[in-house]
Amino acid sequence: MGEPPSPTPAATVEPSAVDGPVVVGADERDEHDEPDALPLDVERWVALACAVLVDEGRSGELTLTFVDRDEIAALNAEHLAKDGPTDVLSFPLDDDDDPQPGVPVLLGDVVVCPAVAADQAPTHAGTLDDELALLVVHGVLHVLGHDHAEAAETATMRARELALLEQHHWHGAAPAGFRQEHEDR
Repeated sequence: MGEPPSPTPAATVEPSAVDGPVVVGADERDEHDEPDALPLDVERWVALACAVLVDEGRSGELTLTFVDRDEIAALNAEHLAKDGPTDVLSFPLDDDDDPQPGVPVLLGDVVVCPAVAADQAPTHAGTLDDELALLVVHGVLHVLGHDHAEAAETATMRARELALLEQHHWHGAAPAGFRQEHEDR
């Protein structure tokens, strides 16, 4: 298995600023493993990830890859020693506290499993659309160093997620059925 998948670029967003973020996204789901996979607007999710990076004042390159259950389960087992598929994994790379001139900062990789997102959406974010948006924002924030291991970190991360979703996903207040916590956790 090794490293997270390197996406075959399906969508790339580069802000006009020279030192702005670059987000490369791809749908790497195996159509043989998931023949009923829902269509995915990779460009939309890449744009959301880019907006998060801009709002967080970060430049560099991030990859956003959508994979099937088998791929995310393999990554989950290899990198977190956990069995089964999960919804999102984040792999931070370079620490850009001391960027070198002319050397691109590789922020990291975010890997999302839309099939798991579809399963948990009704008891989590409410809709598949909101679930995918939450997972993209959540994954990018993890790459940038946010965490939810402690109560204070959780509160900070959730507040930031909600603010970013309201600004860039809903363009207003969160819908009534939206939840950031899983019902079963």
